Amino acid sequence: MTEVRVRFAPSPTGFLHIGGVRTALFNWLFARQQQGTFILRIEDTDQSRSTDESIQAIIEGMKWVGLDWDEGPFRQTERMDLYRGHAMKLLETGHAYWCVCKVEELEARRKEAEAKGLSPRYDGRCRQLQIVNPPADAALRFKAPQEGHIIVDDLIKGTITFDNSAADDLIILRSNGYPTYNFSVVVDDALMRITHVVRGDDHLTNTPRQIPIFEALGFAVPRFGHLPMILGSDKTRLSKRHGATSIMAYKDMGYLPDAMVNYLVRLGWSHGDQELFTRKELIEKFSWNHVQTSAAVFNPDKLVWINAEYIKTSPPSSVAQALVPLLEQAGLKHEVEAVSEEWLAQLVVLVKERAKTLVDMVEWVKPYFGQVAPFEEEAAKKFLTPAMVPLLQKLVTRFEAFPSFSKHTWEESFKKLVEEEGIKMGALAQPVRVALTGRTASPGLFEVMEVLGRERTLFRLRKGIERASIG
Repeated sequence: MTEVRVRFAPSPTGFLHIGGVRTALFNWLFARQQQGTFILRIEDTDQSRSTDESIQAIIEGMKWVGLDWDEGPFRQTERMDLYRGHAMKLLETGHAYWCVCKVEELEARRKEAEAKGLSPRYDGRCRQLQIVNPPADAALRFKAPQEGHIIVDDLIKGTITFDNSAADDLIILRSNGYPTYNFSVVVDDALMRITHVVRGDDHLTNTPRQIPIFEALGFAVPRFGHLPMILGSDKTRLSKRHGATSIMAYKDMGYLPDAMVNYLVRLGWSHGDQELFTRKELIEKFSWNHVQTSAAVFNPDKLVWINAEYIKTSPPSSVAQALVPLLEQAGLKHEVEAVSEEWLAQLVVLVKERAKTLVDMVEWVKPYFGQVAPFEEEAAKKFLTPAMVPLLQKLVTRFEAFPSFSKHTWEESFKKLVEEEGIKMGALAQPVRVALTGRTASPGLFEVMEVLGRERTLFRLRKGIERASIG
């Protein structure tokens, strides 16, 4: 059986967007499932728009979501001789011809054709001229088939038929010697032995343009698949007005890469009613047959839900690792450096049920760094009152009697004090919560103490008493 070889070939004209990542992901899953090869190729022949910054953004985005490639990244600008060489082969074999039509002439003919309701394709007037010694500003055109049909067995859309009578003689080499997109793509896919070309359905019209070039060069034609686009909530093409479209923006918003992968796979693919998948499961279960043929709608709420589930179920150490950059951005760099990885993982366990994103988690964990948590003013006024001082002092005295922290022992001591005082649990719990975290909401009180440890718990309780003393 032929080895599966697939590619992701973005143009470096901006950030790596959601649709591109999904395309890369589907190719990556197929390659991994088939034990094939996944290639990263940078299509940077558009010199006016391609930038090195965009290339780095693509690589950074791919690495963040964990889509590792087996070959590449290849840059088309480093392969120019290959394109020119194959273009000359087409000329020599009679599959291409020099075109000396000026840009202005072509534009005038296009407008004329449109005014008559005709297709604005090239009229082929240089096709029969057989120009041997072209001027410096000549372009090289491919002789497209004029009769018959091209039938594509699309992996996703099924059988699609294209009428060759509508085919255009595409420019394959511009007058400056640069290859055009449809030509360089064919040469690259052929030389890289790509077996399956899976891309967005905005490329569907390029497929009947590319197949004849494969055939004219004597290359095997790969299988094609075209993914439906991603729409925003208003059913228009996903854009900035619907929210972030850059994959790295989601990193900054506190999403986990595995959650993004899970969400993007489900954005157009299904396996029964299952919503959450490990990467291993995705690789095992992935099938082109289950990719939907209609456009998918991006649902931010669904993404948030999936991310929250991943925060809950992912190894705390990996969540803690992902959390660190956001903590540093929040001004806690020195505090993070002062604690262990194990303690950070323990902190994640403490708050993971409450956080939907890592940005949420930053806010939940802030109170646990440093010796003292800043008091929320309203919380302190309400719960740290002079009347609470004697009760809080009794609690501190009891806790001080224990040489080390024990969740069970400290909780029993706490409950006994509540019982002796004849008060409700909350009457003591809320002031203690505010003393320990500065807030009225937190995870379980004794789980908080466990994370803080004996000495910091006692220190914060004493600071709470100080605050209560002044009202």
